[in-house]
Amino acid sequence: MDPMAPNFEPSNKGRSYPVEVLTEDEVRRLIRACSNRAPTGIRNRALIVLLWRGQLRVSEALSLQPKDLDRSSGTVRVLRGKGNKARTVGLDEGAFAIVERWLEVRAKRGINGRNRPLFCTLDGKPVDASYVRRMLKRMASRAGIEKRVHPHGLRHTGARELLSEGVDVGVISKQLGHTSIATTARYLDHISPQRVIDTMRQRSWDL
Repeated sequence: MDPMAPNFEPSNKGRSYPVEVLTEDEVRRLIRACSNRAPTGIRNRALIVLLWRGQLRVSEALSLQPKDLDRSSGTVRVLRGKGNKARTVGLDEGAFAIVERWLEVRAKRGINGRNRPLFCTLDGKPVDASYVRRMLKRMASRAGIEKRVHPHGLRHTGARELLSEGVDVGVISKQLGHTSIATTARYLDHISPQRVIDTMRQRSWDL
């Protein structure tokens, strides 16, 4: 069975794993583990950056087309979000630069046309989510990261960074595509219970 085909099912399908959020250093090591020369490495760097800095779900990232990105306005238009809802998210200049490097490689290979996804194989075919999961696992091993690295973990990592930067929960909620701020608050409290951490760190004792 072709591991990049849409009907390929991973061996861990149906299993549930706890969230593991990466540090900024670990994310950078993960990105650097991808080749900066090979076309697939440049593509995978761009995909990792978009999952992380755009806080996208893997299904959302893989359904994007080049036309959905607008560097001049700093936006990415997600047409097939959860529940088939569309939304527009923001993306920083550094992330756009890495994604556009893949667009240049893609164009040089003659990959174009309205029905070609942004993240595709080297012959223009769709990339399956199972490939992304295996790629991240392989790059994590190469980078010496012992945590379980997966697409949703990158989304969690980006959300936690926004919270630590003091970004309003309402803004984070819209970026993530949540239906309510309450959902986002529960989501953030799950991955970064900052009040609990701060309270426990301030306790003192003597031996």
